[in-house]
Amino acid sequence: MQSAMPEEGGEPRRPPNPEEIREQLAHIIASSEFPHTGRGALLLAYVTEEALAGRASRLKGYSIAVEIFNRREGFSQDDPVVRIEAGRLRRSLERYYLVAGQLDPIRIDIPKGGYAPSFTWNDAASAVVDENVANGVPVRRVHIDWPKWAALGAIVCVAVLNYFATDRFEARIELASHAEVPHKPTLVIAPFANLGDGPQAALYTVGLTEELLTALPRFKEIKVFGRETSKALQPEVDVSRVRGDIGAHYLLSGGVRVSGSQVRVTARLLDTSDGAILWSQTYDDDLDTRDLFAIQSDVASRVATAVAQPYGIIAQALTARPPPDDLGVYDCTLRFYAYRSELSPTTHLTARDCLETAVARYPAYATAWAMLSIAYLDEDRFRFNPKGGYETPMERALATARRAVDLEPENTRALQALMTALFFNRNLKEALAVGEEALATNPNDTELLGEFGTRVAMSGQWQRGAALLDEALRLNPGGAGFYQGTAALAAHMLGDHEKAVILIRKADLQKFPQFHVVAAAVYADAGMIADARREGEIAMKMRPQYIYDIVEENRKRNIRPEDSARMIASLRKAGLPVPGEAAVAAEIGMEVITYGP
Repeated sequence: MQSAMPEEGGEPRRPPNPEEIREQLAHIIASSEFPHTGRGALLLAYVTEEALAGRASRLKGYSIAVEIFNRREGFSQDDPVVRIEAGRLRRSLERYYLVAGQLDPIRIDIPKGGYAPSFTWNDAASAVVDENVANGVPVRRVHIDWPKWAALGAIVCVAVLNYFATDRFEARIELASHAEVPHKPTLVIAPFANLGDGPQAALYTVGLTEELLTALPRFKEIKVFGRETSKALQPEVDVSRVRGDIGAHYLLSGGVRVSGSQVRVTARLLDTSDGAILWSQTYDDDLDTRDLFAIQSDVASRVATAVAQPYGIIAQALTARPPPDDLGVYDCTLRFYAYRSELSPTTHLTARDCLETAVARYPAYATAWAMLSIAYLDEDRFRFNPKGGYETPMERALATARRAVDLEPENTRALQALMTALFFNRNLKEALAVGEEALATNPNDTELLGEFGTRVAMSGQWQRGAALLDEALRLNPGGAGFYQGTAALAAHMLGDHEKAVILIRKADLQKFPQFHVVAAAVYADAGMIADARREGEIAMKMRPQYIYDIVEENRKRNIRPEDSARMIASLRKAGLPVPGEAAVAAEIGMEVITYGP
């Protein structure tokens, strides 16, 4: 089919017909000037087909969020994702018609104030055609060769065809799989060596390697080479070959020895640039007390956690000695974890700026979007480096977390970000449900364990929250001080004041105002009044408004009224100017309860 401007001949110009509009739609989306990341192509195709089907009046933010962005029915109307994506789409179309589409016969636009598209003849192109005809210049005709565009199935044409087949736009276009993603640290697993006798040892070595190939890829900050690559290696593969032939930065290898009922597993991580052993560990177990499959699963989890967790061996190695080859934006993830360990405005600004650059370069990098969501959230909850603009930090945090999950639904960091954003948007039930999903996806991720434990504890489940935080700290004793501080608060709320003091001393987040608030409460209830007053004075110097607004700050964190009252009573012992019992009771709607003197 050929599209061109219809001859006017004094007659009113007819509007473009559906076939011509669909042809123009395919032409836009196929253009290199139209973004092929995010949901722009999907959104453009959806609103176009809805309008052509006579349903333009039904194009509302709610319906688009449910159909295109997979929001559950009943989601909060405060979710800005549709508004944000529609704005991006408008800008993409404007750029397209300024650059590649100047002479296209039809314009497809999304007028501001709604989501229904407009379809008009391109007057600018018509003027060029008229001028060329008058000057005897051959007229450019836009012709779409449909066999050529059949390859667009990965972008939008398949979705359009599915729309007609089902009378509903249910096809999801996985654009992220076609978009560029940054380089990450790469790891290859060599088959574990059989160092024992008999069939059990051979079975164990194969099973352990398979378990590791399942456990390690759950950590999205690294790239793990697949099963076929691992099988092609020998247990004692030359490290230099791994670097030269495969390009892996790290090699995980080891061996299994079975003697009678005793099983010994050795594992080591090597830097392939120089063969240095970065980490090694030995695991012993007994087949008389545990079956083979339970042992290999447990060992694989422990190895994966030690090597690949956010504060694990690979992260430590990269921080101490960045590799000579470019790892793209991976440095931003290290900056993010450095920020999480310190929680200061300076490290927050560094991490946020780096992550914003990262997602601009790599729009399909879900992990960076997730981390950026948490950085945005902290502009509000910690008052770190707040930005101005149309959207609030909470709105940006939720939209960015949604984007991360849309890009990679099983990404642990993306689910963690969504859980946290939902929690601070006061959607407690959904937040904890997302947290449970994330925990099931990767139970060995200590960053997730700590954050989920914090959310569970703050919601009033102090016992379970404390258990999750204890597990995070067991797996990663040197992990984020933020979690040690929350674990101290949990112990405090559970009446274990000795444990609370030990944990708060380990946290040592001197640049974080809330740390000093928690420390003041912990020391006050432990009878260490001088320490409590010292911490309270530091908190007041760093962020006095937090103390004056303590009731609202606790409410924002979904802390139950009775728990809030108890915390405030502890802070009063430390000499902080918190509301009195009657004022607190009036604000949180409960009877006056006095805790101690």
